[in-house]
Amino acid sequence: PPAVETQSRSSEEMVPSSPSPPPPPRVYKPCFVCSDKSSGYHYGVSSCEGCKGFFRRSIQKNMVYTCHRDKNCQINKVTRNRCQFCRLQKCFEVGMSK
Repeated sequence: PPAVETQSRSSEEMVPSSPSPPPPPRVYKPCFVCSDKSSGYHYGVSSCEGCKGFFRRSIQKNMVYTCHRDKNCQINKVTRNRCQFCRLQKCFEVGMSK
């Protein structure tokens, strides 16, 4: 079959150069409260969305929580919802403030 003639200029030459690729996503330190993946700095410390929201609601509603153990519960990604008292205490301990 006969060769198909192509234009001497490719269409790419007429299109402005594509914008530079987006910067890589920011990597934050793990949540200072529960060690889950942090979404940024909230209330002064690197924290996850869960701890950010928990702290905000606790402060806005002036919540008073009670620990049913020895006020020294372990707070991590798995256990953070078990004791609100100790979670809020840890928020303050790691430096969260209004």
